[in-house]
Amino acid sequence: MPDFPGVTHVALTVTDLGRSRPWYQELFGVPPVIDEDTGPFHHVVWLLGSQTLSVFTVPGSSRFRALRRKASGSGPPGVRLREPGRARAVESKLNALGIENGGIVDAPYGSGLSFRDPDNIALEFFAPLGKRMR
Repeated sequence: MPDFPGVTHVALTVTDLGRSRPWYQELFGVPPVIDEDTGPFHHVVWLLGSQTLSVFTVPGSSRFRALRRKASGSGPPGVRLREPGRARAVESKLNALGIENGGIVDAPYGSGLSFRDPDNIALEFFAPLGKRMR
């Protein structure tokens, strides 16, 4: 990618949201903009300038089991797609290269396409709210 488009968010996997949520809220000094249990995961999101930081937990089962971590640490950095409508082409390319991915997933806050690199590091192409990938 000659023109790397930038990072949209940082997501941190935590083991206990009951402990982490108040700690981060105190650190940032503002309440989160999202506190949502989506089923596949529960996340709490803060808007920090023009970026977001979220902490989340993942329950024991999910169709994305192979694409996520259960332990604490960082989640996938979100790489913004300049043209969200090209997500199908990106998904097709990942599939053609034999790169397992979670498919395009739409949520109220945006759309993501998650996958892992050869070292098993989680990565994500992401289109924020209003820029659906489909």
